[in-house]
Amino acid sequence: MEKFKALQDLIAVTERDASAFYNKGNKAAGTRLRNAMQKSKVAATEIRAEVTAIKNKEK
Repeated sequence: MEKFKALQDLIAVTERDASAFYNKGNKAAGTRLRNAMQKSKVAATEIRAEVTAIKNKEK
């Protein structure tokens, strides 16, 4: 659950950059947004692996 909370926090922090990029055309915010999306992809993959491991452990 800790990794999921970290992913939620990352998305919440990134929302400002997403708004600046899409609404104001701020290119630097777009770079930060892309970086954060890559981090979220990695975090989601880690969460997925953790869930699978826990699920398979229960069997």
